[in-house]
Amino acid sequence: MRVLDREACGGGAAPAACPVPAAAACPLPAPAGAAAAGGAGTVRATDRARSSLRAFRIPEGAEAGTPAEVLAGEPLGSDARAGVRLMVARRAAGAVDHHRFTDLPDLLAPGDVLVVNASAVVPAALDATAEEPAGGGRDGRGEPIRLHLSTEQPGGFWVVEPRHPAGAGSDRYEGRPPTRLALPGGGRAELLAPYPAGTSVPRLWLARLDVPGELLDHLGAHGQPIRYRHTDGAWPLAAYQSVFSQVPGSAEMPSAARPFTEALVTALVRRGVAVTPIVLHTGVSSQEAGEPPYAERFEVPAATAALVNAARRDGRRVVAVGTTVVRALETTADEHGRSHPGRGWTDLVVTPERGVRVVDGLVTGWHEPESSHLALLEAVGGADLVEASYDAAVAGGYRWHEFGDSHLILP
Repeated sequence: MRVLDREACGGGAAPAACPVPAAAACPLPAPAGAAAAGGAGTVRATDRARSSLRAFRIPEGAEAGTPAEVLAGEPLGSDARAGVRLMVARRAAGAVDHHRFTDLPDLLAPGDVLVVNASAVVPAALDATAEEPAGGGRDGRGEPIRLHLSTEQPGGFWVVEPRHPAGAGSDRYEGRPPTRLALPGGGRAELLAPYPAGTSVPRLWLARLDVPGELLDHLGAHGQPIRYRHTDGAWPLAAYQSVFSQVPGSAEMPSAARPFTEALVTALVRRGVAVTPIVLHTGVSSQEAGEPPYAERFEVPAATAALVNAARRDGRRVVAVGTTVVRALETTADEHGRSHPGRGWTDLVVTPERGVRVVDGLVTGWHEPESSHLALLEAVGGADLVEASYDAAVAGGYRWHEFGDSHLILP
């Protein structure tokens, strides 16, 4: 594997109780070529994201569409967000047990290193209107489209996903979408080609965007958070941020961190757990079954790599908060199990065949059937433990999606 800019910009370690990335002001570069084509800063991997987990269905009523704190009758963003359920799966014991997320400090050990994603969500969904007929011979002029912006590409192009509005959420667009869209605030979008190239049933598109002023400002004025059909309301952007969110850039929330609160982070630090950041800006999470994750921008600061290496040298555990953190850390890890600072683009796919080199445990949510994330979970916990966890989650009424319950995988 090749990593450009392995010596990342960075500085001293951020305070453990206030996990702000030391390199937060350092911009992440765009790749020299299309991300999926192995341009500058891209880490290549060819493994397919296949899980051995047998097919399962999310039980009826298990799709969490309302933040946990709101369900508890508390204000949005309050500490009640930490009241979600937490299943703990231990690889050595081959067993699972059940807790609340507030128990996390007691489940980790002094000296453990907890690595979090400091990326913040931007309002990456725009309500658009078709300016020309859609495919299939029907006249789609004036058709409402919910346009999800995923990942910026070289030359100012974007990977986007056109979808059907469905109340506060959205559904997949069936058929070929209109290629010219009017955006709010006087903007325009043109869908140029399916992404990645050669896709037989296009879901994502490479697009040219033309908006007045800076795009981030335009999104702030006219955009909304990306939401899917399972959502119960038009929750504001604040519902999709975590206490670690500092660097704007993610299309969707790195949701594993949502149950953390400032009080819980303080309790972890008092326990002797080190908290340290990476940044990985996520694209859209609506991949179809078996579809690998796409290239994403990341940064592993030097201070975080040093903490990871010190923990591994001393026999302490490195626990990633979210699959995004696993992807970033494993991108810059070498074959000897050492973490290195780095930044750029990664299309690494973590699979059971590849395994993990620096990550020992994982805090995560509950993923869709046949999601590529399941293969990553198996790389950390093993196929048998992951299957046992999902069996227990289905039987025990755990809740899925960004407002749902949590899963802690430990050695």
